[in-house]
Order: sequence, then C-alpha cells, then structure tokens
Amino acid sequence: MSVCTLFVDGREVSAGAGETLLEVLRENGIDVPTLCNLEGLSAVGACRMCLVAVKGQGRLMPACTTRVWDHMEVTTHDERLDRYRRGVLELLFAERNHVCSVCVASGHCELQSLAAQLGMDHVRFDYLHPPLAVDASHPRFAIDHNRCILCTRCVRVCDEIEGAHTWDVAGRGVKAWVVTDLAEPWGESSTCTSCGKCVQVCPTGSLFVKGHAVGEMEKRTAFLPYLARRRKGTP
Repeated sequence: MSVCTLFVDGREVSAGAGETLLEVLRENGIDVPTLCNLEGLSAVGACRMCLVAVKGQGRLMPACTTRVWDHMEVTTHDERLDRYRRGVLELLFAERNHVCSVCVASGHCELQSLAAQLGMDHVRFDYLHPPLAVDASHPRFAIDHNRCILCTRCVRVCDEIEGAHTWDVAGRGVKAWVVTDLAEPWGESSTCTSCGKCVQVCPTGSLFVKGHAVGEMEKRTAFLPYLARRRKGTP
C-alpha cells in the first residue's frame, strides 16, 4: 500500500493511500468532534461536526468522508472551525426538543457532552418545537423522536451489522424522521430482531431501554468493531 505524507496543524504525519482523514487523525491522537461517525459503521458525513479546513479547497470538508492525498495540508482546530461547530450544535438543539434536564440520557449523551466541550451556552436560533411523538410500542425499547439528531447510526447498524434493515429515514429536510419498516409502530415491526444494537449506538436519548434509570443509560459500543470485522470475514 502506498503511503501519503500530509501536514495536520503543522505536524507531519503519514497515512495509507485510501484512508479517510478522520481515520488518520484518530491514528495520530488528534481529536475532532463527531456525532454520526462510529467505528464499525460506514461513514456518511451527516452531522458535519468533523469539518476541517484543507489548503486549496474552497469549502470546509468533512474529515470522515474525505480521502487523504499526498502533501495535503489540514487545519483541524481554529477560531473559525470552533465557531462553525458550535453553530451546527445550535441548529441541532433548535431543530428538535432537546431538554437535558428531563432526558433519560442526561450525563450519557454525546450531544450534551459536545455542547459542554465546545462552550455552547446558548442557542441563537428560534426553536422549531415540532410536535413529535414517543413510540413505546416495543416491549423492551422506545424511541423519542424529540431527541433524534438524524445521525442514522441506528439505520446503519441495523443494515450493516444486524442485517435486519428495520430502520430507515422517511421525509426530507426538517421533516425527515427515522421509521421502522413502512412507518409502522416499532412494536408491530415484522423485521426487528429486538437485538438492541440501535439503542446502544444512539448518541442521544432518542433510543432507550424502557424501565431503566437515568444512571443506567450509558451506551456500550465496543461490540461494533469486532462484529464489523467478522461480517467482513477478517479476524
């Protein structure tokens, strides 16, 4: 495999040709925030939190879907990038109904943690307050659409790891939402295996286990890389 040399924040690093920029950053201990990306799942660039500046490019680029090239010059952290990332978070909070004080995932929520990490202490945009439902028809799990950020982790883990293809995205733009089967109640799904993988990969309190206390809502995703390798037939 050919090797590329690139410069990240002025630091010279090596990468294998074909790797994504996010993979290279993580290999070198360089932290870039993400919400939709998770090791073991395909990259889709949905959340735009990992935007970086690449010299010679006229726009910011998502690190998770950008392939590296030789002599690439990348900036991962500066005032402009931090401002963009806070703006993305503000839009996510304004789009749905995120009230951390009454959320089952408070203290174990990646959206909440990123807001604290990036110093997002207010939202400049009008809250949309859409009238969204909570589907608790499944005997073990529930989904609160008010907390969903449309990262599609649930869709991808159901498709790529479990192979059930239960979850999908319906609608477009601000009216998009995740659905089971043909927008049927989750408890009536004929394809759901009740494996719970979608619940474990959800970065917010949108998908949760019924009957668990807030302190028990910590998500466990360590199974993903192993299962992804096994499905590809690699050890």
